[in-house]
Formats: sequence, structure tokens, C-alpha cells
Amino acid sequence: MSVKTVHVDSHAIELSHPDKVLFPGDGITKGELIDYYQRVAATMLPHVRQRAISMQRFPNGIAESGFYQKEAPDYFPDWIDRVMVPVEEKGKEQPQVVCNNAATLVYLANQDCITPHIWLSRTDSLHNPDRLIFDFDPASDDFAPIRKAAQSMRQLLADLGLASFVMTTGSRGLHVVVPLDRSAAFDVVRAFAKDVADVLVSRNPTAFTTEVRKVSRQGRLFVDYLRNSFAQTSVAPYSVRPKPGAPVATPLDWDELAAPELSSQHYTLANIFHRLAQREDPWSEIMQRGYAIGEARRLLDDLRSSA
Repeated sequence: MSVKTVHVDSHAIELSHPDKVLFPGDGITKGELIDYYQRVAATMLPHVRQRAISMQRFPNGIAESGFYQKEAPDYFPDWIDRVMVPVEEKGKEQPQVVCNNAATLVYLANQDCITPHIWLSRTDSLHNPDRLIFDFDPASDDFAPIRKAAQSMRQLLADLGLASFVMTTGSRGLHVVVPLDRSAAFDVVRAFAKDVADVLVSRNPTAFTTEVRKVSRQGRLFVDYLRNSFAQTSVAPYSVRPKPGAPVATPLDWDELAAPELSSQHYTLANIFHRLAQREDPWSEIMQRGYAIGEARRLLDDLRSSA
């Protein structure tokens, strides 16, 4: 058994099989994945701290089906933070990992967790999100409609007094995110997100849709507001995705959407650190923002009534 020990945040972590190939088409090993998360930790941690995590694990690499794991196993070390969260069975709870330090990122990568997915709320107020998110799911491989949808959503949110942030998902599309002040519960935020999505669709019904069933979309871009619910997750910024080339979910400045070479998988393990050396994290200020949606709700209702 190939074992190596690394020391991170004063914790000794035994790495098992660091030479195991997780991305067979690219030859990327588990050791390289671990090294990535250790190096990116300083940039990534502000976006994942104090959030419950769902782990997307691939013990045999991405050539085989992985699995999602929410509950923190008993064998995880005590120094990994956890939060007890309610589960579907009434009165039941389960511990989930909270990634508050670089050592936890490294440990999870050693558990073949390629992608951590995070809650939209923080552990001290699980029922009140501090993120509102729209996920744009493309109807084809053409990235142009994704750009248009994200920019249209940005303008609509600005009309409602809300600044927004954009990120490639590392998969197919883009996330547009609004930081919230946690004054509203999930049901209020979800209802608001649905109405925002409906207004966007009403402005261009031939291009956009909120139809959940793919058969009903008829080639239109899906404006997904459904993640804005309790216990739902989104891919964490700077997470690696289990796809060929090891693409990375990457926060952008809005002006970057105009770059002709941009796609959801443009940034990868091979080029992300070159980017970070050239440009500050575009989401570095997101934690200093936080909007109440009361006034935005009023403006949105005015828009809907005048339409």
C-alpha cells in the first residue's frame, strides 16, 4: 500500500495511493488533486467555511460512477468540523462535514472527494440562506445563450437593487449568485427567485424557460431557481469537477463573459493557478455584501404588475 504523510494546519494526514489515477484520459492522479486543494485553500476557504458539505466521491476515478455522501463517517478524525443537520425522517439528524481549514480540504481529497458541494446557508443559521443562486442549464453546447442569459439576469437583478456575481460551473453552464443578509428564510428566498426567473422568461420566452421537464423546454435555456431550498447545494467555488481535463468551477469578473474563448470548462487544473497569479479572486468581496430582499421584492412586484 502506497502511503505518504503530509502536515497541514498542524495535522498529520496519511495519504493513501497518491499515485492512483482519477482522471484516466489526462493521467491526473489523486496526489495531484490533493496538491491542488492544498494550494488553492487560501482562495477557496472563504467560500466554503461554515457551510455543510456534500461530498462527491470517486474511489475508482471518473471512468466509473461516483457517489454523493452527505453524512460524515465515524472514522473521519475529530479535528474535522461537523454540523448536525435535519434529515427527512422526522426528528432525525446527521453530522455533515464543515470545511473550515486546508487540512479538511486535503483530507477530503484523500477520500477521493473530487467535488465538494456546499449549502447556501451557514452553520449558525441553517434555515436562512446567505446566497441566492440561478443556474443556467444549456440546451446545447453553444455557450452564447449562456452568456446572454447571465447578462440578462445581471441587469434584471440590478434593476431590483441587487448586485450579482458570476461563476463558471466547470460543467456546462454558469451560476449567477446574489449575497443575502440572512434576514429571509428559504421559502421566502425561493419564492422570490422563482418570480425573478419568471420575469426573465417573460421578457424572452423564445430563448428562456423555467420548465422543469426537458421535453417541455423545446430548445430553450433552463433558468434554474430550484436550488434555493433548504439542504440543497451548489458546487463550491474553485472545486474540481469530475470531467475530462479536470475543469474547475471558477468565479469571474462580469467583463470576462465577453472573452470568445470562455466556456464553462475553460479553467482547469492545468491553468487555474496561472489565472490566480494574474488576477485576484473576483468574489473576494462577496462576503462583505449581503442584501435584504424586501425592497427587491417590492420592485419586482412593481415590474410584474406593469408587464
